[in-house]
Amino acid sequence: MTHDHRPEVLRYTAFSADPAGGNPAGVVLDAAGLDEERMLAIAAELGYSESAFLTERTGEGAYTIRYFSPKAEVPFCGHATVATALALAERDGPGALEFTTPAGPVPVSVVREDGTLLATLTSVVPHVEEAAAADLAEALAALDWAAADLDPALPPRIAYAGARHLVLAAATRGRLADLDYDFARLEALMRRLDLTTLQLVWREGPEVFHVRDPFPVGGVVEDPATGAAAAAFGAYARDLGLAPEAAVLTLHQGADMGRPGTLTVELRAGDPRIRVSGTGTRIG
Repeated sequence: MTHDHRPEVLRYTAFSADPAGGNPAGVVLDAAGLDEERMLAIAAELGYSESAFLTERTGEGAYTIRYFSPKAEVPFCGHATVATALALAERDGPGALEFTTPAGPVPVSVVREDGTLLATLTSVVPHVEEAAAADLAEALAALDWAAADLDPALPPRIAYAGARHLVLAAATRGRLADLDYDFARLEALMRRLDLTTLQLVWREGPEVFHVRDPFPVGGVVEDPATGAAAAAFGAYARDLGLAPEAAVLTLHQGADMGRPGTLTVELRAGDPRIRVSGTGTRIG
């Protein structure tokens, strides 16, 4: 039994340099003595959308990492990955890291720019698939959105870059801002489709998007800044030809929750993987 192990639990926010912005995550840099029950209990006690646990050091800058929401383990979490990388960089200095996640290997580089640490994760190989009409109808019903609320230029898809997300594009910024959904109904659909979040987007310009991520399967209404969904959205944008083969997209998230953050999504020619960058800071 591992309950006697009392690890240090750090608190970081990712995708904002302001402790009151971005997405907070718990970070445990030494979780080798923790079992799943204890990790889940720590995540639930913190109440953040996810917390990250380094369960093993496998080499220089290489770690096995696991992610827990207050309700369950998740295969990949971008903002907790960034938070963990920044915590390691503050302890050990910037550089290259390699995280072995349940979804696969995720390299992360941390650099210091103008005195600020910036982390860039590289996703697993993504894929994009059609969303079934019946599932789309159920998602819209749970959101209380009409079909006319969708942007026809950005059709619904399920996108994966470590976790599965249903991408739905709002026709207006106002539609995106007015989020009041049926928690239980959406959670049931997401569990059936093995979705981590819904990636709700509104396109402000060719490379600028505003996004929101309902996260009922994690036990929270909304995720403030979602790196895994940002990576999935990069794959979505490439698959639909919304961005050139090499592009940098800016995603604004969290403003409607009072926790604004910025995620930078990079597509590189010849590399199917998606890179997501952001800053962050320790809380408290």
